[in-house]
Amino acid sequence: MDLSALHNIRVTACDLNGQMRGKRVPPEYASKLNKGSVRMPFSALNVDLWGADIEGSPLVFETGDADGILLPTGRGPVPMPWLNSETALVPMCLYDDDGTPFAGDPRHALSTVLSRYAKRDWSVVAATELEFTLIDASGPRPQPPTNPMTGRRLSEEAVLSVVEMDAFEAFFTDLYDGCAAMGIPAQTAISESGIGQFEINLNHQDAMRCADDTWLFKALTRGLARKHGFAATFMSKPYADDAGNGMHIHFSVIDSKGRNVFNDGGLDGTDILRAAVAGCLQAMPGSTLIFAPHGNSYTRLVPGAHAPTGASWAYENRTAAIRIPGGAPEARRIEHRVAGGDINPYLMLAAVLGAALLGIEDSLQPPDPISGNAYEIAGLPQLASDWASAIDAFETDPLVARIFPGDLIRYMAMTKRQEIARFADRPEDQHWLSYLEAV
Repeated sequence: MDLSALHNIRVTACDLNGQMRGKRVPPEYASKLNKGSVRMPFSALNVDLWGADIEGSPLVFETGDADGILLPTGRGPVPMPWLNSETALVPMCLYDDDGTPFAGDPRHALSTVLSRYAKRDWSVVAATELEFTLIDASGPRPQPPTNPMTGRRLSEEAVLSVVEMDAFEAFFTDLYDGCAAMGIPAQTAISESGIGQFEINLNHQDAMRCADDTWLFKALTRGLARKHGFAATFMSKPYADDAGNGMHIHFSVIDSKGRNVFNDGGLDGTDILRAAVAGCLQAMPGSTLIFAPHGNSYTRLVPGAHAPTGASWAYENRTAAIRIPGGAPEARRIEHRVAGGDINPYLMLAAVLGAALLGIEDSLQPPDPISGNAYEIAGLPQLASDWASAIDAFETDPLVARIFPGDLIRYMAMTKRQEIARFADRPEDQHWLSYLEAV
């Protein structure tokens, strides 16, 4: 893409909530982007959901609100099909002036985890399944959108309904065209179990590229929905009495000879797979804040709501937090089913892949895989049950401390505590407006 020929350019980095923070720059900046000419305060990646500085953050007054330099991630510029003018978005990461990666940048956190795999001559292949809900957000409360074909408001679940997909054909055609233009490998789309809820799967690819594309896909979906006259949200629970939005991740690990280290030629998988499962299970309670980063997230994490609440694993069992899908042995993989759609994809992948590697490094053994309904099994280690408990656990858990840098843990805890305080001052029936397109 010839950036110099465009009307303008967006340079953006990912903050702790997964929001894009950055600048609009003129086309002549194109030749400067690799030289550190674009600067931004470190504190900009550590703001709350509304974009306010974190009270008491060491990144603000204590350090004079210092700038870092933005450098391209290597993902390359992508178009922004939801805008009317021809515009490119250049994903960036934040660094100190001496080139040291900023510890509070979520993308750097994932890069650090993947570098540990690389030291073993391993690479990670990952894919995400993204659920989102189309909403009419024009009134005082969220409500289902109008069916473009019938003119009537959606009112019922429509699991795997081709008719409902067809009703929103114009939106989905633009969405797939946008994915193609941005290099996002969108695969199957289905109508899901919630009213106005859909799911699109992204194809397996390099784990960092998977995180990049998941981040970009969320922005694309929200932007195009507005062009079509409604909103798209990845909130964990848009409606209290309807299905929540999840985001599952599938991953496998490939060695230097291109072999899947989880594949034993059969259905069970290797000892390495089981060690990775054990690591994911042990780190799961302390990592709840990454999988459920907002107050609304905890309305999804309730028993019997198709969202795991206990740390368990199984073969071909969708009630378990970790599922080992069937299929060809060479495609043996782990499916981590805990996260909501409202997550930061870089932090989510770092938490899952970091936990799996801890299990491998420590030669951990998982408990026996479960059978039957996971919600009816007593004694499973439980995820944090509420937002405040999740913050406390994330801040003190020893396994979390082995996955994420101490500064990021501190910044995340401070951010979330400020959000709890600010939501407490807002009417509860207005909370959805803050989450609608920010998560």
